Amino acid sequence: MSILLITIIILAIGFDFINGFHDAANSIATIVSTKVLTPFQAVVWAAFFNFLAFFIFSDHSVANTVAKTVHEGSYDLYVVLSGVIAAICWNLLTWWYGIPSSSSHTLIGGFAGAAVAHSGFSGVNWSLDGGISLTLLFILLAPIVGMIISIFITLVTIQKNFWLKISIIIAVVASCLIFINFKKPFEFWALLVLGVIFIASYFYNYLKGENAYRTANMYKSLQLVSSAGLSIGHGGSDAQKVMGIIGAAMVAGHYIPTIADIPVWVPFVCYTAIGLGTMSGGWKIVKTMGTKITKVTPLEGVCAETAGAITLFAAANLGAPVSTTHTITGSIIGVGATKRLSAVRWGVTVSLIWAWILTIPVSGLLAAGIYSLIKLFI
Repeated sequence: MSILLITIIILAIGFDFINGFHDAANSIATIVSTKVLTPFQAVVWAAFFNFLAFFIFSDHSVANTVAKTVHEGSYDLYVVLSGVIAAICWNLLTWWYGIPSSSSHTLIGGFAGAAVAHSGFSGVNWSLDGGISLTLLFILLAPIVGMIISIFITLVTIQKNFWLKISIIIAVVASCLIFINFKKPFEFWALLVLGVIFIASYFYNYLKGENAYRTANMYKSLQLVSSAGLSIGHGGSDAQKVMGIIGAAMVAGHYIPTIADIPVWVPFVCYTAIGLGTMSGGWKIVKTMGTKITKVTPLEGVCAETAGAITLFAAANLGAPVSTTHTITGSIIGVGATKRLSAVRWGVTVSLIWAWILTIPVSGLLAAGIYSLIKLFI
């Protein structure tokens, strides 16, 4: 293994760590803002489930998609190096200013931008079948899907007719289990267990006699479940993107013949790094996500996190490298919009959208500049 390849792997793992504390807010913002857990308890909780994703997401479909952002043969190790450096710079900048931009799109944009500088636009895989167009499509779809699901879950959750609420949950969960072709058995059982937990919690609360205090405590307990699901989705989605970049570097460095041959230590290290990064927190972005978009109660936290987790698992099932930041933001907007549209601070939301739009092109331009600078000295 060459020194350059080792350097890229170390930087990529460093980016994975930064990704963890940059995106810690995705997993813990609502659970901290609703005071279900203290900040320290929340990051430990999220980090544990980030790492647990290592044992669940074994097909690495998202990693394959990221690695295929650029056509094989259209990049070298310097392209990967430039992309990773650009991604680290943009991530640190947005973290410093408390902007919840997408670490995923930063990495993909940096990889693609450096590849354009190396071999032109033809070097980038623009197809929807595992190419960058799939990523661009989900920039739009992920927050919208998260918002729609969170609106639906919130409307069902606040339904006052107990039996109607239970009937809708049973019908939706049963329909998903019957008609969705789950690629991983875990997803089938996770959805079933999630449905059972919600139904059992509602039944227990109903039989004990519903009141405001008992219901609030029920949602605080349920938020532990929804936050765990979101953290698993976050770890499974974001750690794989770094795996894809490391795999691409290993192929370019002739260390492995194809992405499918990526060594088992790579995913283990990536999941560990993102878990440790999450434990270090990212409090500026937690404040933006947890309080500035809309005020979130435990009930709404459960709805937003559950919607975010479902969206992340569905996207991973498709091999789409979605942004956890975009997904949970859309979900939080959704729960806010169910109260009234004015409950969402649209000025903050518009600023976030601009950050999302700019992330890939800015990362790409930065990576292209870094690549051109590196080439001057080699």
